[in-house]
Amino acid sequence: MTVFALDIREIQPVKSIARRRLAPLLAAPALLPAAALGQGAAFPDRPIRLLVPFPPGGSNDIVARVMQPRLQEALGRTVLVENRGGGSGAVAHGETARAAPDGGTWALVNDTLAGNDTLQQNPFRVAENFSFSTVIGTCPYALVTQRDSPLRAWSDVVAAARARPATLNYATTGSGSGAHIATVLLTHRADIRLVHVPYRGGGPALQDVLAGHVPLFMSNIVILMPHLRAGTLRAIGATSPEPSRFLPGVPTFRQLGFSEFEALTYWAVVGPAGIAPPLLARMQQAVASAMRDAGVRTRMDEMGAEVLVSTPAEAEAFIRGEAIRWGRVIRENDIRGDS
Repeated sequence: MTVFALDIREIQPVKSIARRRLAPLLAAPALLPAAALGQGAAFPDRPIRLLVPFPPGGSNDIVARVMQPRLQEALGRTVLVENRGGGSGAVAHGETARAAPDGGTWALVNDTLAGNDTLQQNPFRVAENFSFSTVIGTCPYALVTQRDSPLRAWSDVVAAARARPATLNYATTGSGSGAHIATVLLTHRADIRLVHVPYRGGGPALQDVLAGHVPLFMSNIVILMPHLRAGTLRAIGATSPEPSRFLPGVPTFRQLGFSEFEALTYWAVVGPAGIAPPLLARMQQAVASAMRDAGVRTRMDEMGAEVLVSTPAEAEAFIRGEAIRWGRVIRENDIRGDS
């Protein structure tokens, strides 16, 4: 097997793409002109379902519930947040892909939608079975340990892994998640072997890490922030290209010797293929309106999430590109669900 045959500099990272394609929307989430909505922008006369591909407590769930009250106001419809965990997000992805394309079912997805395209043999594909409404935001991952762990720095992780290869465990929100792929890339470049422990979501993984059942956890920082601020978890490295304003004093993996390394998660609202463009635009407008709310933006900032609302066309190009980009990384580095 060729380990890390693909130079990571060939992979345009999430935030770099986001800055180029979506940066104009950072200051104020985009609202499409009324003419873009056209006719046929009416939603079904029933509550709108917003599926979350992971159990309660993960970042998708947190973001969905922060946004949900304002989204209801903007749509004039009840929005039901429904957790559908399992299969690294594939259960909710599949349910979304099979739903009627009438605007009644959506999912708040993250990077696992793109990663699963290559890592899993699912009956649905990013390029064929989904409609894309908007990207909501992004944030870095951080590798964390318990407060009392002897693993106080990345150098400690490397030393422990080399002393006892393939015995040191790390948790992620699931196989094929951005956190999983990022950790594999780091271990390949550091020439160490860690044992992946995939969970059905960030909430269950976090509880086991806090309880001391797993020594390391790579996760986006949204679910980590309360525990980092409280001191119950310690961050030893961040995947952002530059030091994060949300993680003062935490080195990036670039600073730790991994040149050009960058990996960030994102959240997006998608529906089944075939949703009419006016409905996609209507949902995008409602999400943008919700994210403009001062309370929502303050809460997102407190969680360590950068608001980044896109148009449907930008969201589709971005997520399809992510599926191709990270699929290539997965294949060329032989990343598997148990790696």
